[in-house]
Amino acid sequence: MATGAAFTLVASLAACSAEPLDPSAEAGSWTVLSYSIADTDLEPYMMDDIDEMGEVGTQEHLNIVALVDRAADYSSDPVLGLDDWVGAKLIEVTEGGGDVLEEMGDINTGDPAVLADFIARGIDAYPADNYALIISDHGASWPGVGADESSDYDSLDLAEISSGIADGLEGAGIEKLDLLGFDACLMATYEVASALAPLADRMLASQELEPGHGWDYTALQVVPDNGGVDADQLSGALIDGFAAQAESQETDAEITLSLVDLTQMAAVDTALAAFSGALVEQAEGVSPVVGRSLASTLGFGRNPDPDQDLYMTDLAILAGQIGVDALNVSDQADDLIRAINDVVLDKVDGQATKGATGLSIYFPPTVDYFNTDYEALEIDGSWLAFLQTYYGTGAAIPADEQAQFVAGDGEVFFDEEGLNIRAEFASGENISEAYVRYGVVEGDGSTTYLGKEPAYLEDDGYVLGSYDLSTMTISDGEDVTGAYLDLTVDADGSFVTFDVPMAYYDPSDEAGETYQDALLSIVLDGDSGDIVSEQYYSFNQDDGTYGELSTEPDGIIMPEQLSVAPDGTLQWFATTEYGLYADLPNLEYDFDDLPSGTVVSIELFAVDFGGNTDSRSATVTIP
Repeated sequence: MATGAAFTLVASLAACSAEPLDPSAEAGSWTVLSYSIADTDLEPYMMDDIDEMGEVGTQEHLNIVALVDRAADYSSDPVLGLDDWVGAKLIEVTEGGGDVLEEMGDINTGDPAVLADFIARGIDAYPADNYALIISDHGASWPGVGADESSDYDSLDLAEISSGIADGLEGAGIEKLDLLGFDACLMATYEVASALAPLADRMLASQELEPGHGWDYTALQVVPDNGGVDADQLSGALIDGFAAQAESQETDAEITLSLVDLTQMAAVDTALAAFSGALVEQAEGVSPVVGRSLASTLGFGRNPDPDQDLYMTDLAILAGQIGVDALNVSDQADDLIRAINDVVLDKVDGQATKGATGLSIYFPPTVDYFNTDYEALEIDGSWLAFLQTYYGTGAAIPADEQAQFVAGDGEVFFDEEGLNIRAEFASGENISEAYVRYGVVEGDGSTTYLGKEPAYLEDDGYVLGSYDLSTMTISDGEDVTGAYLDLTVDADGSFVTFDVPMAYYDPSDEAGETYQDALLSIVLDGDSGDIVSEQYYSFNQDDGTYGELSTEPDGIIMPEQLSVAPDGTLQWFATTEYGLYADLPNLEYDFDDLPSGTVVSIELFAVDFGGNTDSRSATVTIP
């Protein structure tokens, strides 16, 4: 339920506002409603966004109304000429400033009733030809958005987003929004688009994690500059502004943003149901193809720690790769790809996300990582039925057809590239992926792992994994510590991405009892080795949301590495007792060669689509 100060009558909001637009006289006019869940560590970034809105402000053909809920600790800067505050304000954004329509106090932005009231009041008091709602905060794909820190980290799940918007529209007496935007990570998914299709004509969202700067709201100026625009024109300006801002801030390597025509989602629903049905019917024969396709498809919200991976994969790329190798479902795959191409009207991607098609879908590789909350989603169940069948087929792989190498086989050798391990499959028809993991053997027999990267399947039934014998280090100018990296390479080898797990401690946390899970994502040019971009993201374990990490320079960053005990127990641990200062722009990264005489463990893994694994390993001393 809503907390704190209750909403006043709609009439009072209208009385405080500028003269509302008359929709009959202002064709192409807009009321933009910004729902800023800034009672989180993203507050500094979101306040910049609100100031960007103030560079445009309410003017002819355009109203901008914002509900801005701020936290106590993350930012103290004035916004729209208004001094810092704690709690929520309802603001009409004016050119260069803001008129406070209501001091709302400590409200729960994770309550769908608060969202509904904001929508109903904004539309009623600011009539226009078109209405946009933009929800901003951490995103988690189908689990939802938000985490209001002053309300026990309450978030809006997908059902609550749907009910909040539906109730708000009903209260306002209109059928649909013209544009629904998520300035948040990971929200451009099939699940979100399908569930919210009845509530808006267009959806603008990102498949991948978003940089902290989010969208460039000065792009709203396109409305008054053109005497009004339609939803596609406004969305196009927002996409272009986002891409330009990302390029200027050197955060464009991993961006995505796509405009989805929700009025055509029924065709995607139908095509996905047919594709899923064909996969279910052909499950035994097609599942190995599905597993290999999944392992090589562009994914989003990935993390070296499987408990923090969100397992979102590009739907059209996945369907395309399955259709190429499984001809008995290729017609259905083609139909699904066409439906997605029709529904995604505009998009942008980055160097490391090149080819992203605009909609992701949830697909954990094995049932062990499947979140059962997914079963409660009120969307078409055909994909869920496929997942359940796929996992069941994987569990039934006969023992002699599971991932396995030839008994006793395994070759380890040094060359100019470093250390290599190679082995032959005894059973390879069900293999989904292969990878190599490497680390330093400690005196107690445990291994401190330094990284993981793909191994390469060769045409002769062998698989080869290589390690260049380097270790990643991070320095704050005073101390240097090691880090673990999970390396991926794009389809043509042009860009390499390193994902580095970390933890962040706020400077007020003197006892080190609380921390924020974090992820550093570095993109390198595959040819030159130059860093193209570096982004730090935070992860909330409770609700699975991601957002750019906001730190204090005197806070502490602790890179994490994976330790495996002699009995096989796995544990992530901090690589330094004291940590590094979290002055993120000034942290430096390097790759140091391990010295001669270091004892190294290298392991080659093969994994089938049922999650069964086999491995070959060796312990060697660097000459």
